[in-house]
Amino acid sequence: MSNRFLLGGELPVGRIGFGAMRLPTGTFHGPARDPETGRAVLRRAVELGVDHIDTAAFYTSGDGTVRANALIREALHPYPDGLVIATKVGPARTPDGGLAAADDPAILRPLVEENLRTLGVDRLDLVYLRIGGVGGPPRGESLAARFEVLAALREEGLIRHLGLSNVDGGHLAEARAIAPVAAVQNRFHATGRDDLEGAAVCEDAGIAHVPFFPLGGGIGDPADGRVAEVAARHGATAPQIALARLLASSPVTLAIPGTGSLAHLEENIAAGSIVLTEEDLADLA
Repeated sequence: MSNRFLLGGELPVGRIGFGAMRLPTGTFHGPARDPETGRAVLRRAVELGVDHIDTAAFYTSGDGTVRANALIREALHPYPDGLVIATKVGPARTPDGGLAAADDPAILRPLVEENLRTLGVDRLDLVYLRIGGVGGPPRGESLAARFEVLAALREEGLIRHLGLSNVDGGHLAEARAIAPVAAVQNRFHATGRDDLEGAAVCEDAGIAHVPFFPLGGGIGDPADGRVAEVAARHGATAPQIALARLLASSPVTLAIPGTGSLAHLEENIAAGSIVLTEEDLADLA
């Protein structure tokens, strides 16, 4: 299985990328992390070959003082050739630092313009429409009016490719009838395969399937005997085996583990070189 993928059929990226959510804060509502450490992690990620960074304007510390987009721009702009930066729009931070789902199509252009400005680019490589709150996909909710706004911005040249986040199969079909979908970002990890249907549709259509929280669900827990045994065979850590198993699930799966630690970054990137055997996969099933 290749360790590269053509995002949107044209942007080559490694299948291990980097998620920026944990740069401003260790937890979504937590205190700010040291921004210089965040910038160092980003620079090191690119040095290690990462060419796909996932971010959002609402990835901030709880007090709003440290912002992922600002860290990315400060650390990496002017951006190296071949670096793909994906962002998402839909939710917005509330005054108390929480996250509110926003379903008004009129807010999407300002949110896209905010990402253009804070990342310092004229066109965004990939913009996901994120729907719903922090729970699962909002069943039965139409996204057509919102996706049409993003499709129009793509036609204007402000967006290169479109994606969806926190959606079900019905949402994906609805969006694909409006404009091409290059990627789907849903909750999916080695033991919590909430999005098996979406993963299968993505593989059939050649759409990138990008799990968020790729190390969730306990498969990376060293106490898990299955993982510990496979990790020992490969001289790897349990989280590395979790990422390797995720990548083995489909050639269209892209992992975007996030961290604010240089050591964890290097560990995550190294997971991309682990090739699990059929015996390994059977043991982890």
